Amino acid sequence: MLSIDIVSVLPALLKSPFEHSIIQRARTAGLLEINVVDLRAYGHGKHKQVDDYQYGGGAGMVMMVEPIYNCLKELTEKNEYDAVIYLTPDGKTFDQKSANHLSTMSRICLLCGHYKGIDQRVRDHLITHEISVGDFVLSGGETAAIIIVDAVGRLIPGVLGDESSALSDSFQDGLLAPPVYSRPAEFNGWKVPPILLSGHDAKIDEWRTEKSIERTRNLRPDLLEDL
Repeated sequence: MLSIDIVSVLPALLKSPFEHSIIQRARTAGLLEINVVDLRAYGHGKHKQVDDYQYGGGAGMVMMVEPIYNCLKELTEKNEYDAVIYLTPDGKTFDQKSANHLSTMSRICLLCGHYKGIDQRVRDHLITHEISVGDFVLSGGETAAIIIVDAVGRLIPGVLGDESSALSDSFQDGLLAPPVYSRPAEFNGWKVPPILLSGHDAKIDEWRTEKSIERTRNLRPDLLEDL
């Protein structure tokens, strides 16, 4: 089982996405545990403050070091983490290889950024990994956390009905997935490629590989360069 703790200032944003489809089935089956931790419980004063103006001036608030420290201190005293991950636009880009790696872990913690970011001292002393879901800025790390949990959760053995399905996903072998078809074999004059109806597994696999390479060359030639 993989356990994921998510530290957020807006925990309500994370409720619905994990209560449906594959992730919910994984939780029900006891293969995936998701715990959302409200950072404001560790905030200052009557209003549970977790952010303040940045030193040196400039626009935007910064998430304060003390609430995050107290939160992560409590969590790490109770749990042994394989990774404490800060979700930030300037982190390492998340990809299928990253998802595969995280799915082999036992427990991880995701810290959702907000505002102008978090106090650098958190990054220097409390974080083990930094991940970005793309070269763009979100309103908060919660959306990134949802993406990561979904990508990682479906890779846990036993989560998918057919575990070989995940192995044929795009990017698993560095290529985009080939075209897929279903019934009927002909619709509106549009036909399924005859090879897929042949029942010849070896030739079908060869066709799929060729189409994967062709699609990758046309849509993501950069992936072929990496290979």
